[in-house]
Amino acid sequence: MTSSPGSPLPPPEKHRRPRRHRSLTSAQNTGNKVTVPQSGEPRAGAPGLTPAQAFDALYAYCSPALVRQTYLLTGRRELARESVEHAFQLAWQRWPEVARDRDPAGWVRATAYEYALSPWHRFRRRHRYPDPPPADPADRALLQALLDLPPVYRRTLVLYDGVGLGLPETAAETEASTPAAANRVTHARAELAARVPSLSDPAALHRRLTELASTERLRPTGSTTVRTVGERRTRLWTQAAIAFTVTIIGATTLTLRTAPTRYEPPLSPAQAIQGVPPKPALGPLSSTEQRLRAKLQKASEQGPERLLPLPG
Repeated sequence: MTSSPGSPLPPPEKHRRPRRHRSLTSAQNTGNKVTVPQSGEPRAGAPGLTPAQAFDALYAYCSPALVRQTYLLTGRRELARESVEHAFQLAWQRWPEVARDRDPAGWVRATAYEYALSPWHRFRRRHRYPDPPPADPADRALLQALLDLPPVYRRTLVLYDGVGLGLPETAAETEASTPAAANRVTHARAELAARVPSLSDPAALHRRLTELASTERLRPTGSTTVRTVGERRTRLWTQAAIAFTVTIIGATTLTLRTAPTRYEPPLSPAQAIQGVPPKPALGPLSSTEQRLRAKLQKASEQGPERLLPLPG
């Protein structure tokens, strides 16, 4: 490969594939290979079809190849199926948007790739250990070399050399500029060629990617099951959201009804005070006090003005 990292790359060379291998972009319906040109992809909003029929047609066209592509990204069989099912369930939830999209297959593919490459999968118990590698040593070396690439490089390489998208389409789907996508493809090819020297030719790389994906028997779930599970999951999430909203409203209402409307300072707890002398008890009056009391009682009505003021 002689192109510079920043220059656009030529598309992968066309070649004849063995009949026993299935292309990463071929369609499949009920187990039979169906040849559909790139410009003849089924329109999701084709007239005369119900939404369910249009969804089933898109699923039958895209899901077999999409599962194989996702396997190349992750190296995990169950995660590949789960990613494709998640993408189509999300597409069914947003079917009016997907049906009007210029490229419904690209919409689903981008969603499946994003889910498959999510870093949160590493925290799941089922993904703590890798899947059994392919039996063929050559396939095992190629898959390990792919998985050692950074995720964004791996995705760009699969789109360009595996799916066969053009460089502008690859850049648009990976949300990068065209020179950046060309740079990623260049470095990814160089890394693979360093690990597997026989893959220095882009045509050989495309053929080996197709063969590696075809060796795994990856069959997607039926479209009816995908739609049913997606609808059930949507209903559960909707019910959970409604229940959570009702709970928040009820808790807020209860708080407003029971909360005090003014500040009431708390009463300090009672404490015993030490060192206060006891109150003395009244004892008997002395003779002097008794005479004074008798004098005051007798002179209280006729006493001086300080005791009984007289009107002027």
